[in-house]
Amino acid sequence: MQLSSAVQLGSAVQLGSAVQLGSAVVAAVDLGASGGRVIAGRVSAAGVELHEVSRFRNEPVRVGGTLHWDILGLYRSVCSGLSAAAATFPLASAGIDTWGCDYGLLDAVGALVGNPVHYRDARTDGVTVPVPAEALYAATGLQHLPFNTIYQLTAAAGTPALAAAQTLLLIPDLLAYWLTGAVGAELTNASTTGLLDVTTRTWALGLIEEAGIPAGLFPPLRQPGDLIGPITAGQIAAGLTTVGAVAGRPVAGSLVVAGKGESLALPLVAVGSHDTASAVVAVPAAGPRFAYISSGTWSLAGLELDAPVLTQESRLANFTNEAGVDGTVRYLRNVTGLWLLQECLRTWGSAAGTVESLLAAASADESAAGSAADSGTPSSAARLDLDSLLAAASREKPLRFVFDADDPVFLPPGDMPTRICSWLSARGLPTPTSPAELVRCILDSLALAYRRALLAAQSLSGQHADVVHIVGGGSRNDLLCQLTADATGLPVVAGPAEATALGNVLVQARALGAAPATLPGMRAILRSCLDLRTFSPASPSSPASGTRAWETAAARLESP
Repeated sequence: MQLSSAVQLGSAVQLGSAVQLGSAVVAAVDLGASGGRVIAGRVSAAGVELHEVSRFRNEPVRVGGTLHWDILGLYRSVCSGLSAAAATFPLASAGIDTWGCDYGLLDAVGALVGNPVHYRDARTDGVTVPVPAEALYAATGLQHLPFNTIYQLTAAAGTPALAAAQTLLLIPDLLAYWLTGAVGAELTNASTTGLLDVTTRTWALGLIEEAGIPAGLFPPLRQPGDLIGPITAGQIAAGLTTVGAVAGRPVAGSLVVAGKGESLALPLVAVGSHDTASAVVAVPAAGPRFAYISSGTWSLAGLELDAPVLTQESRLANFTNEAGVDGTVRYLRNVTGLWLLQECLRTWGSAAGTVESLLAAASADESAAGSAADSGTPSSAARLDLDSLLAAASREKPLRFVFDADDPVFLPPGDMPTRICSWLSARGLPTPTSPAELVRCILDSLALAYRRALLAAQSLSGQHADVVHIVGGGSRNDLLCQLTADATGLPVVAGPAEATALGNVLVQARALGAAPATLPGMRAILRSCLDLRTFSPASPSSPASGTRAWETAAARLESP
């Protein structure tokens, strides 16, 4: 594939009614809770093209009773993916996004002190901080989640690792440090820690000291679009150094930044390094009155605001105010998400046990193996084709089984079918008896949780939404999209599924002068080149799926 030359970092582009954009090819490193990818993205006036270069699993490791990330394995996969991208595409830059909250600790010489602990580890169970909840929310605007960094650090108090630590780096910043040697904390991910002042967008040093956490751990903040530095790390740098150009044009495998044949290291650019921040950049909204659901392992449901909502009502509703790109606020609530389905497939012995395979079920050839369970929860001795399973779920009676998807009992890994059925039976509610019924139960319950979150977000913020955008892998699931439209009473626009990678690519391209300077401009490019699908809500009076039916189902959950 012939790609046009990359532009020089920081080159200016005049944007107006007739936009003449540059063209850039960049590498997006997108790490999720179950896997990672390196994607080459080309941005031009014609739109955005993505090409997956590599895909790899992200499997935690339990050692001595503690669940860790395999951070060195991830780093190796990132380096391998970037090298593969450089061998095929004339890259102008690279950027990294990951999940939030988790971190690595560096000692006085910059060496990693222990493997980063997984946010699903039980070490934060029951942990509290010596800061009143009201003061914590007033400063950080963050919902209470037991794995927020502030609770992880409190749980680590008194450990040799924390005692030896001089610097804390969140996961994308740790990888960036190893690639470039530059120390810093990108803003959107820093806002997930519970240690950032959401109003001033600086480290909340008074709160940090009150919590008993060493303030010196936290490095300078960087903004999305900032140049982190050239990739200079060992062998990977050798593969990511420009090798020249032919007649001013990049050749395959070269990484020309200035386009003049210089031998220059590939620059690493800060993006919205929290994956949801990058995903929200790629919400193809045509105006400001929209809600979004970033649907994957987690579902993040909320609104894009200009300022945080720090009221007592917002705190009690457990809403979070996370930093977005360009000074925006991601006002949202975490919903457990398609983790519920992933764990069911794992329990049933799924051969396609990743969220990605499930979410792509409409076009996937994979199937999941089932095995009989001793607990009486839904199971199947035959292989379950995921497409058929979702189709069967769509034929099940709606809203027969619903549970509170936000209940913390569903957070840890384990036998999710048993857990869901136990939740229902403990409340005297009927339980599913087949995999199809359980899948329908999960999707109905997720849609109900989306409805609850979006209604509350609008009420608490005073900002109304006219449309719901579902992005991420869940946007491929037609049944979930339709149920969300029915539950909210709003049209749902589905796509892009690759929102996080697109947002990562666009912020890099903007830094290179190859994309519009504003969020609306970047979103307009996406609307022009994406194949989006719209789901209309059922009639409010429909007895099976109208908003009245969803109100009745919601009332069942609220009953004692």
